[in-house]
Amino acid sequence: MRKQEIIVVGGNAAGPSAAAKAKRENPSANVKLFEAGPYISTGTCELPYLFSGVIDDYKKLVFFSPEEFYEEKKVSVYTNHFVESINNREKKIFVVNRNDNSKIDIPYDKLILTTGSKAKIPKNLIGIKNLFTLKNVSDFLSIKKYLDSNNVRNIIILGAGYIGIETAENLRAMNYNVILVEKAELPMPSSEKEISSLVKDRIEKEDIELHLQFIDMKFNIRDEKIYSVNLDGRLIDTCMIISSIGVEPNSQLAISSNLAVGKFKGIKVDGKLRTSDTNIYAAGDCIEIKNAVTNQHDYIPLATFAHTQGHIAGSNAAGGNQFYDAVVKNVAVKIFDNVLVSVGVSSKQANQSGFHTKSVDAVIPNLVKVMPGSSNTYGKIIYEQGTNRILGAEFFGKSEVIGYGDLISALISKKENIDFLEKINYNYTPPNSPFINILSVLGRKAKK
Repeated sequence: MRKQEIIVVGGNAAGPSAAAKAKRENPSANVKLFEAGPYISTGTCELPYLFSGVIDDYKKLVFFSPEEFYEEKKVSVYTNHFVESINNREKKIFVVNRNDNSKIDIPYDKLILTTGSKAKIPKNLIGIKNLFTLKNVSDFLSIKKYLDSNNVRNIIILGAGYIGIETAENLRAMNYNVILVEKAELPMPSSEKEISSLVKDRIEKEDIELHLQFIDMKFNIRDEKIYSVNLDGRLIDTCMIISSIGVEPNSQLAISSNLAVGKFKGIKVDGKLRTSDTNIYAAGDCIEIKNAVTNQHDYIPLATFAHTQGHIAGSNAAGGNQFYDAVVKNVAVKIFDNVLVSVGVSSKQANQSGFHTKSVDAVIPNLVKVMPGSSNTYGKIIYEQGTNRILGAEFFGKSEVIGYGDLISALISKKENIDFLEKINYNYTPPNSPFINILSVLGRKAKK
C-alpha cells in the first residue's frame, strides 16, 4: 500500500507542530517540511531580548536543527527551500532549492500551509541598507551585524506597538539613542486610551524620545541608506531604522493557487482548518480565525494560537478529526517593569462589531499598601449594555495582571457577565495580593 505523502510549507510555530502531529497520527506517512529560510522551530517573541543580553545567544531560540527534528520527530526537513507555486489539479508543489538554485516538483496527498506572517515596511523602501524588520532570527542577525560593523548611535523605531516598544527598551538598555515614532495619537494605539496614556508616561521616564501623531513622514536617502527622517518639517538624524508597523498574512502562495482569502488577506479555513481546496490545510499567522466575542472572522497572529492550529491541521491532514474553536484574544507585553494585558475586544472593536457597550475602570494597589513593592494597577472592563456580558478587558500593572487576563479570558469564553466578578472567592496574602482584588472592585462598580 502506497504511503501517504504529507507536505508542510513553513517552519516556524505552526509548521513543526503540524508536521510532528501528522507523523504521530499516521506513522507510516512520508512527512516533509519545507522552509524558505535557514532555521526552523524558532522563538520570535523573544527576539528583542537578544539585544540587551537578557537572552545571551540567538542559538537558544533555535529549538531544533533539521537533523534533530528528523531524529526526534521522523520528519524530513528542507531549509532554504522556497515553495514558489502549487499545482492544485496535479497535487504538486514547485520548490526552489536556494542552496544551488535548482528546481524540483514534489507530489502530495495532503498539503499544509503554515507560511506565517510578514513584517510591514513603509512603501518605496525596498532595498534600503539600513532599514530592518525584526520578525525572525535572520532579521536579528542582520541587525546585529549592522550594529557591530557600523558606528550606530541614533536608532529610529517605526511603530510603538508590542514589538516596537520591547525593541526600544532593549536597545536603550545597550545605551543606543532610541527614537520611537508612532503615527497615532498615543503609543499602543490598539489599546484603550487610558492604558495608552499610562504607556506613554512610562516610555518618557526611560529617556526614549517619543514622536506621536505626525501627518507627513519623508525619508532622506543617500547611497541606499536613510540618514534622516522628516516628520512634519522636523528633521531627525538616524543611523538605522527598524520597522515595527505591524504584520500581515504571508498568503501570496495561497492567493496564487486560487485559495480563498478573507478581508484581512488571511487564508480562509473551516473548523477543521481546511482551505477552499479540501486537500490543503492551513494554520498559523497566514489564516483568519473566528473571534469568540464578535463571532466574526478576525486576524489574530499569536504564536500560541499558531502552535495549536498546527497541531490540529497536522492531525486532520493525516486522517484525524479535530476541530478548532473560536478564540479569545489574550495578549501580554512587558513594558519596562510593567505589564500590559489585553483580553477580548477593545471598546472600539466592540462598537465596530455592533455592540452597545458600557465600561468600568479602577486603580488600586497590587498589594496591601504597607507592603514593600506595592504599586498601582489599572484595570478596565468592557461589557455589553443590557446583558452585562464581558466583551474585553485591559490591565496595566505588575506581573499579576497576567493572571487577571487569563481569568477574564475564561469568563469571556463562558459568556459570563460582569456581575460574576463580585462572586469569585479571590485569594489574599499581604506580600503577594491585595485585600480586595481589582476584579471584585470592577464587578461592584458595574453593579452600582
